Amino acid sequence: MRTRVVAWRRTDEDAGHSLARVERRAGGWLFHGTEVLAGPQTLLACSFRVEADDGWATRAVEASAVSAEGERRLLLTVDADRRWSRDGEPAPGLDGCVDVDVAATPLTNTLPIRRLASLAVGEEATTPVAWVDVPALGVTRIDQTYRRLGPRRWRYSDDAHGAFELTVDDDGLVVDYTGMATRIAG
Repeated sequence: MRTRVVAWRRTDEDAGHSLARVERRAGGWLFHGTEVLAGPQTLLACSFRVEADDGWATRAVEASAVSAEGERRLLLTVDADRRWSRDGEPAPGLDGCVDVDVAATPLTNTLPIRRLASLAVGEEATTPVAWVDVPALGVTRIDQTYRRLGPRRWRYSDDAHGAFELTVDDDGLVVDYTGMATRIAG
């Protein structure tokens, strides 16, 4: 994958957009972007930066959010044994998680989709994920299942949020996320 910049329009909010950039770095990948929701029900902004290794597993996450409740910041780091820290303190409840899922963006779905690209149509895999709520920036461990539905179609599901279909491009970047977003550029 070359460096990509993509944008989505939120379909679950009155007015929302997301802009993200993916770039190759020595030893892995850098994902970063911003989400802004400005509607009568939701008013917030979230910026994020996710570092992943060559195998598409999360190494570090920085996120910030601004909403009516104020400004929040989050720093997650992961060591080689998949032990997580939050803001410099051990977070044993997240140990073993492979991915991060920043709730405000479709971009972080690319991590498991790229890592699971060898699954045949009809196969699925479940992995533990550090799910980041926006704008609170709370972090919860959840098990996410990705099932390959076709060459560019996936079903994502977890017990906390339900199931969603994702259509992706050749690089594994989301084009359509049923009930959340549709890509408008990139």
